[in-house]
Order: sequence, then structure tokens, then C-alpha cells
Amino acid sequence: MRQRAAVDVAELVERARQSDPRAVARLITLVENDSPRLREVAERLLPYTGHAQVVGLTGSPGVGKSTSTAVLVTALRASDKRVGVLAVDPSSPFSGGALLGDRIRMQEHATDPGVFIRSMATRGHLGGLSAAAPQALRVLDAVGCDVILIETVGVGQSEVEIVQQADTTIVLLAPGMGDGIQAAKAGILEIADVFVINKADRDGADQVARDLRYMQSLGGAHSEPGAWRAPIVKTVASRAEGISDVVAAIERHRDWMDRTGQLQHRREQRAIAEIEAIAVEKVRRRIGEIHGIAGIAELAQQVVAAKLDPYAAADELLASITD
Repeated sequence: MRQRAAVDVAELVERARQSDPRAVARLITLVENDSPRLREVAERLLPYTGHAQVVGLTGSPGVGKSTSTAVLVTALRASDKRVGVLAVDPSSPFSGGALLGDRIRMQEHATDPGVFIRSMATRGHLGGLSAAAPQALRVLDAVGCDVILIETVGVGQSEVEIVQQADTTIVLLAPGMGDGIQAAKAGILEIADVFVINKADRDGADQVARDLRYMQSLGGAHSEPGAWRAPIVKTVASRAEGISDVVAAIERHRDWMDRTGQLQHRREQRAIAEIEAIAVEKVRRRIGEIHGIAGIAELAQQVVAAKLDPYAAADELLASITD
């Protein structure tokens, strides 16, 4: 059985490398389902990774992330780049699957062999992304995507996890949604590499741009010598207006990262977060194997009864898996 599983994974990787969309989809499904074969998948994909540029798109619900993603794909394909799209959607409370169908929203790309689109459910994971996103990115990188676009669910004031996954983070805003004020509250000045004011044909677009410039003038890491200052680009994604300016801003940011070493730094930070997440999950599973729900519940009862403080209880759990 183990030998057969190994052959299956090797065949899947080979087919995916030859641009078989079903094989790519199957590999990402293994990632989402946390398959026992996931470790072998990662090992076989490793030699082919590290080439794709990862671009994240985030912003409040209703700013036009999906439309912007679709027109960005069109612009990138015009440059003959292979594009992967991970569209992270809210989870269905019944099936746990993605509620929104991105192939419906990106019909013009659904049959393009140079584009792979995948909807992923958050499955309760906070931060606007799916817990499986890092490994899914590795799959798309390994199968030859030049650019991978990650579209997050609508983010709030603390859901800024996209910055840990993307080389370049685009924050979309729109006039008439209070984004000028929300920008300061959400801390998006810190995560944005490019600001895009979509629906710029509406009243208030210039005011949003002024608000962003004012907040940038207040200082911060972006005001240090040699630091990247996020450009502000206006678009009307429904008419593909301003998209070439967005692509140009992404390319300028990539050049700046290459020149300053920030690309390597960001990818190292991404790897640190990924390693930590895998290690924490292994510890959690090991604790479950040793203690089970009943064992942890017993410790919880002692904490509630004030016989044990939670730190001591945690020490007991960790000691049990390190002895």
C-alpha cells in the first residue's frame, strides 16, 4: 500500500508539472484534506519551488477584489505569464466548503490552460486566509506558475495574515465605504505594498487618496531612508481601467525587493511561520494521542477547581510528550 501511494504521488506531481489541471487540483485537495501523503507531496515538489511571484489582494468586502483579480489575470496573461489564483472564501456552515464559486466570477479564464483557479475555504481559520494556503502556494509554484494571486476574504481590523504569505500585498479600497478612517484602524499602512482605490469613477475617490497620502506623511517604517513607499493607484476594475498601472507598481516593488534583499527576507519570514505552524500542529496531535480529550478535560477540571494553574497544566502536557 505504501509503495502504491508513493507511485500515485510521483505520478500526480509529474502530471501536474506537465500542466494537467486535474493533477494540480488533486494535489491541492491533498493539501486541504491534510492527507497522510502530504509530506511526500512536499518532498517531491521541493526541487521545483521558489520561482513564482506571490501577490496578495485584500480589502474590505465590496471593494471589488474578485473583479480586480480577474482583470489582473488578463493583464498578466497578455505578458504570456502563467497565473495561479487562490481565492479564499468563507466556509459553508454545513459542508465546510467555499461558499463562493470563483470559476463563476472568472468565466473568461476558466478554460485558459495558462491559468489555474482554485477556491479554498477558510474552514474557520482567521486572518482572511485558509490554513492550507502556504502548501497550496507551493503546489502552484512547483507546477510552473509565474505569478500567483491570492484573493482573501474581506478583512477586518486585525485580519492581516496575507502579509505573511505574499511577496507583494495589494490593499484595495473604494470611495464611500469609510475606508479613509478604516485605513488607520486596520493598520493597513503597515501591510500595503500597493494601494489600489477601485471604483475611482465614483465621488470621493480623490478624498480617499488624500487620506492615504496624509497618513503616509505621519511617518512610520515607510518613511525611513531607502524604504518602500506604497504607491496609490486608481482603477475602475469593471472597465479594466488603471490595471496596467497596478501591474507596473507590482513590478517596481519586485525590483525594489530584489535590490534591497527584502524578497529573500520576506520569504524567510514566510518559511519561519510555516515551520512554526507545522510544529505546533504536530505537538497538538501528539498531545491528543497521549492524553485524549478525557485527559485534557481532567487537567481543565483541576484548573477550574483552582487545584492547578493553567501554566502548570500546560507544563504537564508538554512534559508528557518530551519525556
